[in-house]
Amino acid sequence: MAEEERSAKWGMVIDLDLCTGCNACVTACSMENNIKWVGEEDAGYGRGMHWIRMERFWTGEYPEVKPTRRPMLCQHCGNAPCEPVCPVFASVHSEEEQLNLQVYNRCIGTRYCGNNCPYFVRVFNFFDYEIPEPMNYYLNPDVSVRRRGVMEKCTFCVHRIQRGQQRANIENREVADGEIITACAQACPTDAIIFGNMRDPESAVSKAARSQRGFRELDYLGTEPRIIYLKGEGTYGS
Repeated sequence: MAEEERSAKWGMVIDLDLCTGCNACVTACSMENNIKWVGEEDAGYGRGMHWIRMERFWTGEYPEVKPTRRPMLCQHCGNAPCEPVCPVFASVHSEEEQLNLQVYNRCIGTRYCGNNCPYFVRVFNFFDYEIPEPMNYYLNPDVSVRRRGVMEKCTFCVHRIQRGQQRANIENREVADGEIITACAQACPTDAIIFGNMRDPESAVSKAARSQRGFRELDYLGTEPRIIYLKGEGTYGS
């Protein structure tokens, strides 16, 4: 496989200096991807459903301490540890898009992928999706509703990627920079999340990824994460 084919196509940059921890990305992700809402009791049992979570840390020495935060989602690793452990090949890698995908109708819920993920970003669906009317009308028709007993995770809003590419193909043109954007990036009020084509050196995400403030979470494990965080003064990762 050529180096260009192996390189990440879609990637994300998250600026931790701009992130305020407002959780708009978490809410937008849940609404966009038909993620089951659970109550406080089920969350207390460790059955929370989220494809992106807001991690919070405290930096400095008492009494000079301050909070920092970091959105954590599937890193779409180039060398994903979740893929080889799946006995039914439900966790797969897209050769063209270089995304880590989950095939729900193959998944049998062994949770091996979740146990082998160093980022803890895969969640097991404990619930059947039963929503009384008229709440069922808020479901996104572009995203499948998952059944109970499967593993779920961030997809980089692959349905938006496909829709944008189809539109560009119909119009016989290349996908424009910024034309495809994930729900979390669209909802971020401070534009802390940048998404785009990493193979385009002139794209906004490629330029941001070249920042000297950039780091990849747990990169020393050899997972080749596709998300780059931009650290700031006193933030986690500095």
